[in-house]
Amino acid sequence: MSDSPVTRGFRGRKPAAQSDRIPPGQHLTHDFPVLSAGPTPVTSLAEWSFALEDDDGRLLAEWSWEAFNALPQTDIKTDIHCVTTWSKLDTHWRGVSFDTLLQAAGLPEAPGDYVMAECDGDYTTNVPVDDLIGGKAMIATHYEGEPLPSEHGGPARLLVPHLYFWKSAKWVRSLRFMQTDQPGFWEELGYHMYGDPWREQRYAGD
Repeated sequence: MSDSPVTRGFRGRKPAAQSDRIPPGQHLTHDFPVLSAGPTPVTSLAEWSFALEDDDGRLLAEWSWEAFNALPQTDIKTDIHCVTTWSKLDTHWRGVSFDTLLQAAGLPEAPGDYVMAECDGDYTTNVPVDDLIGGKAMIATHYEGEPLPSEHGGPARLLVPHLYFWKSAKWVRSLRFMQTDQPGFWEELGYHMYGDPWREQRYAGD
């Protein structure tokens, strides 16, 4: 890892590739680049938990690693797009969908219009609830049939593949529901509040 607190991959633009599956300004990669804003946290599975919280930080539901993995699992194949301009096609993930989490928590609907994903390493990012429901997002624990490695956000990361990949927060530990939108880590540093790859919403004002 670079001595810089922000890895080099977060900077710069590259020429676009021509494909109807690759958004403007992106290029295809067959690798899976590792980009992090700090050291990779390591959490024992025995100490790991995942929670849903309300706007005041009150606990709505919480699962241990064992209980989380006992929830109904979902498999998806999807393309992913990083704000640093790479896109990777046909990636395979397994985990617990956001819809399943709401159901398991006994919530008939999300108690807020937005969530703040809160992670080990003090990373946060904001996502509208409408971009999580209806099978659009999951808490992923497996990638390409294997447990998600720590450098890619394991043991669990948020996966919101239709948005730029910084929204798919690594090492996620809770989703806090919010009534109003608030910026997370990169959003406070000038990244776009929403991050639609097809509209090239990389930075505030895009």
